[in-house]
Order: sequence, then structure tokens, then C-alpha cells
Amino acid sequence: MAMARPFLLTSRVSTLRRVQIVHSFLFSSVCRRGQPSPPSTSFSLPSESPPAATKVPFAASAHGRTWQDPYHWMRKTADPDFIDHLRRENTYAADFMVDTEQLQRTLVREMRSRLPAKVSTPPERWGPWLYYQYIPEGKEYPVLCRRSEASDSGFVSKLLCFASGHSERKEQILLDWNEIAEQYGYVHVGACRVSPDHNFIAYTVDVNGSEQFLLRIKDLGDGSIVQRSEVEGVVSLAWARDGRTLFYTVSDENQRPYRVLCTEVGSDGTNDMPVYTENDSSFCVDITSTKDGKFITVYVIDAAYPLDGLDRICKRMPGVQVFVEHHYDSFYILTNAPLSENKESSSVRSYYLITCKVEHIHLPDLQRIILPSEDVSFHDMDIFNQHLVLSKRLDVEDLNPWYFPVPTDLCSIAPGSNHDFMSSVYRVVLSSPVMPDVIVDYNMSEQTFSIVHQEEVKSADTHEHLVSECSEVKNDKNFIGVERWEDFSSKYCCERKHVISHDGIKVPLTIMYSRNAWKKGESPGLLHGYGAYGEALDTSWCSDRLSLLDRGWVMAFADVRGGGDSSWHESGTGLTKPNSIHDFLSCASFLIDKGYVHKGQLGATGTSAGGLLVGAAINMKTDLFCAAILKVPFLDVCNSLMDPSLSLTILDYEEFGNPHIEKQFECIRSYSPYDNIPRSACLPSVLVTASYNDSRQTALITLPFSSLPVCWMNTNANMV
Repeated sequence: MAMARPFLLTSRVSTLRRVQIVHSFLFSSVCRRGQPSPPSTSFSLPSESPPAATKVPFAASAHGRTWQDPYHWMRKTADPDFIDHLRRENTYAADFMVDTEQLQRTLVREMRSRLPAKVSTPPERWGPWLYYQYIPEGKEYPVLCRRSEASDSGFVSKLLCFASGHSERKEQILLDWNEIAEQYGYVHVGACRVSPDHNFIAYTVDVNGSEQFLLRIKDLGDGSIVQRSEVEGVVSLAWARDGRTLFYTVSDENQRPYRVLCTEVGSDGTNDMPVYTENDSSFCVDITSTKDGKFITVYVIDAAYPLDGLDRICKRMPGVQVFVEHHYDSFYILTNAPLSENKESSSVRSYYLITCKVEHIHLPDLQRIILPSEDVSFHDMDIFNQHLVLSKRLDVEDLNPWYFPVPTDLCSIAPGSNHDFMSSVYRVVLSSPVMPDVIVDYNMSEQTFSIVHQEEVKSADTHEHLVSECSEVKNDKNFIGVERWEDFSSKYCCERKHVISHDGIKVPLTIMYSRNAWKKGESPGLLHGYGAYGEALDTSWCSDRLSLLDRGWVMAFADVRGGGDSSWHESGTGLTKPNSIHDFLSCASFLIDKGYVHKGQLGATGTSAGGLLVGAAINMKTDLFCAAILKVPFLDVCNSLMDPSLSLTILDYEEFGNPHIEKQFECIRSYSPYDNIPRSACLPSVLVTASYNDSRQTALITLPFSSLPVCWMNTNANMV
């Protein structure tokens, strides 16, 4: 079997962002007969044949079924034969893509030209300091800094800052990612927490791409790293009120956060005290602190007396989430816990708000503040000294809410970091596919708004700003300061459609295209999808997309079931996971049927669990897509979930199902991309990127593509 498939495997996660874009005329194949011939091109295949993986007989079985898996041996990723095969795949991929190198350089040049000279975040007040980040010119990673708020204030503020023990300095560098990268060759900072007294910063760092994070504590007084024994697998961090007691969670051998420990700044770490251990492998443990810093929430720990034990707020239940905040003597709890014992009535769980006095935490019934209804869906909560902030989907007029105007182009609102409990300003980020993110400060006491920051974006062609004023902002008396934001809606169109899926459900589809370059029925397109873990598909601004849009491409985003809020998520998990795939296929067909994309020029892309979605979709309808880009994809779903020794497998049972249960096994087996590759069809061209040190995906991504028959554009690949 002759195959042509690029497979790029790297040792660093950060290098996955390689530009791999080809002209649309390359998206045609000898298998797609009867379609218009592509323009002439010098496209050619590498002189060497594509690598063929070794087949080793292996019989797998479950629930009375037996099947052959000749690439099972690839699970041993340290096998020299496996590493040699990956090397040959990388070499072949590089040779195959050599014709696109000039295009890649052009695209990278365009993308860089749109970036501002300095990338930074606006300062955010927390206590006596203003915290902010920026990326130094010529560097790849950010720098976390702060300066005393007194430097921006009057004599009284400076005096108070001095009295609190903080010197007035223009800028203090707290953490420089670039220094770590220069030392180790790679850096990924996970959690990062400044102590309540602002004297220490605790952070976790991965220096090899394995996602095994190490704990570091830095003294912000002298800039030194506190010496202590190495602790690996650290996930989350939370400080006690004394600023010297630190709680942290660690992972087990399967990367499941399962234990909370407590350490003291200055100790060597060898006697860190276990606080809580989760022995149920289907649950993981997270830890954080309430906004006012008075409680640590894993259960509930009094941050003033961190060693006095744990109190439980709510009974643990599968699928139930509880978010806890504290305001003076009361807990405010956002949860989706069932309101009745009737499981049928609580199958779709909406979030609602409840509260209780701290001393009443052990009582079975908590006070309900706002109950869910058909018109209400809460998504987030934040709390301040004098205000409660609720993120909701629809209006709740009886709460007397305040509103501020947003752009009309499918704008979404996400909360900013908002660390300061005593602040009266709530920071949000406005995002739209056609508008660079806008950071807005809302003064909750005065009910006024101000735009504090928007990323500068230049046109790659003219190097001039593309500006359109938002009339709602211009005319709103509650806006102060900057009275306009910049967007690209005059040049790029963004539409939201609702596509009817296989079962009649309407699936949101976001479509972007250039008003000048797009041609109905002729343009190529790229459809994005994810559909898992309740994560909404990211459709926020990305200037890199302009390089495709300006070349006539259509960019589309399918919000399939499995992502989104509770009900949308649950209708695309477990036994209903095939809904996600059918939704994606329906959106793809819509783009072609309505003339947004040429029939033979639609590609698909997905990352991680989104790779599962795309992989299953191209198996089900091999002629719908002409190409696919899979980034660290989860493809060998059935075999992976059958092996509880793999990282995070047991935790994924809730999302994809447990194949040790026959009914769920049959469902997973029906769509698992690795197990459903058609042998007699011409499949789309596939580009796969992966990371050798990715501990979550290494065993999952290497299996399928050694057996995948792929038809590449303008080639004469012999198919099985």
C-alpha cells in the first residue's frame, strides 16, 4: 500500500503552532472525479516512498468480541523501532511539505506584521500594587510585573504604602518566563499565586513538555527562589491568610490530582503535611481560595486557622459542580446540584445560587437565593465587598440588573481576573470574531464604563488601522474615557446560522469570510470543531485568520453538542456522543449546500478531543472533506478507555463512557476513529501534529495513522 501522509511529531508543545496552509487548488484528488480540474501547479511528491509501519499480530477482545490490532506494539513509545518510525514520518512530512515553504514564510511574515510592537495587559489593582504582564520585544514568553500603586497616586497613598512595608518602585519583575526557557530550552508555567501579603509568589513550571509541573516559591523581597526539595506533579495552589502557609495538590501516576498537602515557606518540603486524599479514582481534587482570602475551598478550610480541619459544604455527586465564595459571615454557592431526589426531573442541571451562614454549614437545607427557571441559565459568579456579579444567559428583570452596550457582531463577554475583593470595578473582556479583544472596566458603584485596552492590529497590506465606531458606545452617557473600539466588520463578514442536525436539533454555526475575496460556491473553507467537556468553541478574535480570509477562505466554527452549557454538553456525552459527530457533518454539508464553500474544497480541523470529532466525521463521510488537520488528536478511543492505567482514562468515563460496560463499549466502538477506517474509500488528506512528551496523548495519537489509507492532493497513491 502506498500512502502519502505528513505526520509531524515534536518534542515541545510550543512548536505545534506550525503554519501548514496550502493553496486551495491543491485540495483536489484523483479520487474525486467529475470535479473541475485544478490550476496547473508544480506540486510533486517526495522521491522516497512514504514510511510503512511494522505490523505485529495482536488479538484484542472484549464482551465476547475479538479483533486484530497489528499496531498495538506502538504503545511502547520508548521502543527504538517506534522512535525510528516517527523519525521517518517526520522526514517524509518535511519532504512532502517542501513545496509550501515559501508560502509558509509569507504567511508567517504577514502574521507577524499584524502584531503590535509591544504586547501587554493593562495594570490591575490588587491591594497596594498594580499587576500586569507584557512580552518583551524579540521574546517569545511574557513577563509578570508589578509597580506600587502609590507611584500613580498622591502623597497620602505613598505614605500608606511606605507604612505597610512596601517601597515605592516603578517596576518589579516577579516572574520572567524567558529566563526559564533560556535555562531549560522550554517553559510552561501552570498555576501562579501571589501570597496575600504580596511577599511571595508560588508557581508551577514544566520544563520539558511532560506536564509534570514542579513547585517553586520565590521571595519577592530579594528575588531568590526558596530552597526546598523537588515536588513533581503539582496542579493547583492556594495561600492561607498568614502568607507563609501554602496548600497544593499533587497528581497520581495517572495524572489525576488526588491529594492536598500543606507546606510552610522556608521548610525543606520533606515533611509537608497531607490534608486530604481522594481515594476514588473517578474524582479529582482542586483547591483554591475564596475571593476575600478567608477560606480555602477543597472542602472548606479556615484560612486563618489552616490546620484546624475540613468542613464539607455539599454532598459529592457525579456531574455536580459547586463553586464557593465568602462574603463576611455567609457562603455564596453556585451549583447545579439536583433540586429533588427525582433523578428523572434533574437529568438536565442548570446552575442556581444558594447561601448559608458559616456557622450553619452542616445544616441539610441551605437558603436558596435565585432558583433556575426556563428563562435563566447562570454561568459564573464573582463577589466583591459591596457587589455580587452573576453571568447569565437570559434576562432576569426582577434582579434589577445593569447593562452596558456591546458590538453587534456576535460579541461575547468573559470576566477578567478581578483579584481585588475590595474593588468596586469589575473588569470584563469583550470578544468577537471580527473585533480584537476589548478590556472594559465597569464601576459598579457609579454604573459607568470605560474602555481601558484593546490590542492594536495592523493590516498586512496597508499597515493602517481598520476602524469603525460603535454607535452604542458613542451615545451611551455611562461610558467615560475612550469612546470607540476598533473592529474589522467593514472588511470581514461574520454570520451566525443554526443548522438542522440529524435529529432536528439546531446547531449554532459561526461563519467568517472576506467581503471582498469570498466567492459564493467557489471559495475553500476550514471547519473547526471540538465538542467535549462542556467547553465552548473559541471564536474570539485571532489576527492570524486574516491571512486565510484575505485569500478567499471561509472560516467556520461548529458549536456541536458535547461543548457549551450543561444540557448541550450532556446531549453530546456517553451514549449520546454520536450527536456531536452528526452535528459536525450537518454543519459541513450546510456550508457546501448554501454555497459558502466549494464542494471539493472543505477542510476540517480539531485539537485533542476535537481530533476525535473530526476523525470520526471523515470516517463516516469520506467524500465530504478534502483535507483534515489533527492536532494532538484523541483517536484510539476504545483501546485507550479500556486501559485504566493510561493517564486520565477513568476520569474520561464520565465524558465518553466506560467500555467495560457492554452497551457503552458498543457505542464507543461505533465511532472510534481508529476502529472505523474505511478500507475501500478515498479518504481526505490528513496532517497530524503531536508531541512526544505529551503525557496525556502520546499513547493515543500514534496508533491510527500507521494503518490509515490516505489520498493526497494531485497524487496517484494506491489505495487498499
